[in-house]
Amino acid sequence: MPLLYSVNLIANNCSGGVQGDGSVASIAPPETEGVEKECSRKRGRSNSCSKAENKACRERQRRELLNSRFLELSSTLEPDRPATTDKLAILGDAIRVLNQLKSETQDFKEMNEKLSEEIKTLKAEKNELREEKLVLKAEKAKMEQQVKSMTSNIPPPGFMAPHPAAFQAGANKMPVFPGYGYIPMWQYLPPSTCNTSHDHELRPPAA
Repeated sequence: MPLLYSVNLIANNCSGGVQGDGSVASIAPPETEGVEKECSRKRGRSNSCSKAENKACRERQRRELLNSRFLELSSTLEPDRPATTDKLAILGDAIRVLNQLKSETQDFKEMNEKLSEEIKTLKAEKNELREEKLVLKAEKAKMEQQVKSMTSNIPPPGFMAPHPAAFQAGANKMPVFPGYGYIPMWQYLPPSTCNTSHDHELRPPAA
């Protein structure tokens, strides 16, 4: 009989105070209050344990993700070197690479400015050469026009100009041709007249 009463007490505790006849008890017996307190303490302890486990799990996941990011950064900074887990070394390499990239960026910026200035200079020279080309082209056209006008007055090949007529010469005078000037021609004089070897005897010099 005592065993049956204990079973009924546990059943009433678990069923929320329902008696054997199906009615709900208004006040639980003292034994059931102790059992309920013990169960509530166990439930609180289990809840606190689950919260601590969840926090530890989240912290572990965060650390694993952080470590994987550091490994990825290490492999990116030094592809030829095996990845390391030393966070200080990884951060030092990252700072060094960033400073190097910053210096290279500044150098490229200065080079870009120099190239821009050279491009402007080349454009100005190109415009000057274009203007000079236009001037030379105009001069060439002008010279071609002058040459064309000069060649239009030249007679065609095979044209023979008429021989200039001789002027009428007086008596005992030789004819003069305009094309040969007004110098008389001496080729018709006899050789004795052209001989000057006896001039000093025939015509002595004046005293």
